[in-house]
Amino acid sequence: MEMQGNRLLAITQQQAWDALNDPEVLKTCIAGCDKVERSGENQFTVGVSIKIGPVSAKFSGKIALADMAPPHSYTLSFEGQGGPAGFGKGSAKVQLTPASGGTELSYSVQASVGGKIAQLGQRLIDGVAKSMAEDFFKRFDQEMQRQYPPVEPPATPVIEASTSEGGFKLPTWGWVAGAVVLALALWLLR
Repeated sequence: MEMQGNRLLAITQQQAWDALNDPEVLKTCIAGCDKVERSGENQFTVGVSIKIGPVSAKFSGKIALADMAPPHSYTLSFEGQGGPAGFGKGSAKVQLTPASGGTELSYSVQASVGGKIAQLGQRLIDGVAKSMAEDFFKRFDQEMQRQYPPVEPPATPVIEASTSEGGFKLPTWGWVAGAVVLALALWLLR
């Protein structure tokens, strides 16, 4: 199975990198995940419950990161065992690129499955994999918005004007309203 995709994230490249390497964020964003633990440098153990068609299984596996170029890219290798349901293994190349409005995350996955899961057919497996990827990114976007809320636009700008007695501040809408009133008065006087 091969799968590629990209996603625009409304966060910085460093924030995306940190989140993609945080076991708690990953656990929150992977549907059915009950465990993501660091097991060594650039290595994690995972536990995920998956249902593909009539086959449900709890997979336990390992993830290893290689070719790391923080905060730009890495290669993620994974393997998991689901008992009689089968196994899955593969790799994913993940790349983060600064983009207008945030960071573009691109990925390319190559994976294979065996056991009962493989007997379900490639079309069903591909559909579930794409659905899981979309679900991950939806959850990841939500988690990033929670951790890094969008910046509120600044309040109405204030134009400063001074008088001989000191100074006062009049909001922009005040100047606009005054100009409208002045224009109306001049029109009436004609």
